[in-house]
Amino acid sequence: MNSAPEPSVADRPAPAAAGRSHALRGALIDIVAPIAVFYGARALGASVWIALLVSGAIPAIRVVVGLLHRRRPDTMGILILAALTLSATAALVNGSPRALLAREGLTTGAWAAYMYLSLLAARPATFIVSRPLLEGRRVFDPATRRWVRPAAMSWDELWERVPRFRQIWRVCTVIWGTAILADAVIRVAMAWTLPVSIVPALGGALWPVTFIVLQVPTNVYFARSGFWRILLNGGVADAPAASA
Repeated sequence: MNSAPEPSVADRPAPAAAGRSHALRGALIDIVAPIAVFYGARALGASVWIALLVSGAIPAIRVVVGLLHRRRPDTMGILILAALTLSATAALVNGSPRALLAREGLTTGAWAAYMYLSLLAARPATFIVSRPLLEGRRVFDPATRRWVRPAAMSWDELWERVPRFRQIWRVCTVIWGTAILADAVIRVAMAWTLPVSIVPALGGALWPVTFIVLQVPTNVYFARSGFWRILLNGGVADAPAASA
């Protein structure tokens, strides 16, 4: 979530690369693939209904496969399946393909719900997502404008010992949950008001816009809350800067 220039690849731990790779695969399946299938089906002469049903089956299949693979309840997967089922049911009831288009907003709303529900878990969602990307890697110190190594304390230790660290991640999760919920509302509004043919493409374009816009409040909050100082100094937000 840090917007500062990235350090060299050698400075990054293997888990970060693995986390990015997993996130990229998920994005391709849930965002890019349905859009490509929708417009591909339409180009081949399929009706809007068929194109939407086929493209919507892709994320549903991925969720089901994930649930079967893990063989245990998955809150996010269950929420997404519920959102997809609700969208399909609404489409059958009112006979409008726009209800199927609204599934993007409903699944995005499921992500927002997951964010809020994670506040009740042992660790909030943004902590879980950010950990493989940030823990152990060099941190950009805004005071010195240099990349420095954080103090030798794991995030589990910081979570247990530093109340401020826990508060930061809970607030960050609320920020992201609220922004994603706003994204969901926009998607539903687009599904019911804009031409059907352009909604899937606009929905895909909205993802990077939401993510980029979210970087502003996230990084402002991290800077004002002393998050980077906590990482650099092992839990002390106002300690002197760590040496490189």
